[in-house]
Amino acid sequence: MNKNIYDNYVRILESELVPALGCTEPIALAYASAKAREVLGGFPEHLSVLCSGNIIKNVKGVKVPNSNGMKGVEAAAVLGLTGGDASQALEVLETVSEEDIEKTKQLLKEGFCDCILKEGVANLYIEARAAGENGEAVVVIEEEHTNITRIEKNGEILFEQEKQEVKEEEEPDKTLLNLADILAFADEVDIDDVRRVLERQVRYNTKIAEEGLKNPWGAQVGRVVLEEFGDDVKWRAVAKAAAGSDARMSGCSLPVIINSGSGNQGMTCSLPVIEYGREMGKTEEEIYRALCVSNLVALNQKKYIGSLSAYCGAVCAAAGAGAGITYLHGGTPEQIENTVVNAIADAGGIVCDGAKPSCAAKIATSLQAALLSHKMAMRGLTFSRGEGLVMDCPEDTIKAVGYVGRAGMKQTDVEILNLMIGKTKLDEIEE
Repeated sequence: MNKNIYDNYVRILESELVPALGCTEPIALAYASAKAREVLGGFPEHLSVLCSGNIIKNVKGVKVPNSNGMKGVEAAAVLGLTGGDASQALEVLETVSEEDIEKTKQLLKEGFCDCILKEGVANLYIEARAAGENGEAVVVIEEEHTNITRIEKNGEILFEQEKQEVKEEEEPDKTLLNLADILAFADEVDIDDVRRVLERQVRYNTKIAEEGLKNPWGAQVGRVVLEEFGDDVKWRAVAKAAAGSDARMSGCSLPVIINSGSGNQGMTCSLPVIEYGREMGKTEEEIYRALCVSNLVALNQKKYIGSLSAYCGAVCAAAGAGAGITYLHGGTPEQIENTVVNAIADAGGIVCDGAKPSCAAKIATSLQAALLSHKMAMRGLTFSRGEGLVMDCPEDTIKAVGYVGRAGMKQTDVEILNLMIGKTKLDEIEE
């Protein structure tokens, strides 16, 4: 295949499949505040965090890792300030101690931190303002969870990212993602070029899935699936991904390998493929090739939707998993493409109402749709163009659904947020 496309796909996997300690939005908040303290050069007297609606939505209901069960924007930001290590990026809270947790609780009681909704900014936007004797430090994160775009101290800009230059010169080109080249890449890739990131994905995500099945995390969706529906590979695949989310959304400190900036999506697009590969007796290399398909297919959908949206990313990840499973079964390129089309034609449109324990159930639902889509595709069955958002070709269908997720569901996102933060009152809604 084209060397430029090949090299970009390797770089996309390396840049996207990275470890994160807990739900990525609270971690990003902790990272921003830890960096602000570092820039300030001391502990501040007050912290303000200005966030996009999607950040508030995705942090409100999820437990902050290594916090002994604390939730919310303020808890994540203050814990990053008291015990975070900014040099660890998405693993910023690994250094937190019991003393840091107690100090965080006390500061929260004292009203040390303000959370402010910032409108008219990117869906993923965090601005941490730490003020103290040494003045004020400002750290801004945009678009991606560790993408610091501006650092200020006492009004002086110490760093400002030129976004266009970074995108063109440093970031891999995701516009090159398409189904045909993804399948060619999976067939042709030198496994040594992707072994490190995929081996780590298998190891990390399997470990947290096993933890979620072993212990009663969250609403125990994964355990319920496994105990109520049977032990065949289909239900094990669903259960493991859901169980990983059960643990992650309820504060488990085990790291996961993310996809599209999300641990839930990283687990959803990888764990079912791993489970099917092992059940089928596939070699490590064959599983890695299928993981190339599942990860890149998920990312291909998300490039149209963006990092955060009212469109549930578990659907994108599940469609990726379905494609990887069809690939493991020796499916033709057409059958793999039809798996993706079937999955998003079925489950597309599940809304994201923030990161929280019910994400595990949405993962289970999305994966059941993806596995049905796989079975249909292997029989030569697919939804036809003109049926809803199914377009003339699979790539156009992905693009159309992505457009609905990004632009069409923008107002949906606003209304969900307004309900969650109490701006829209239920008793004021007309019948």
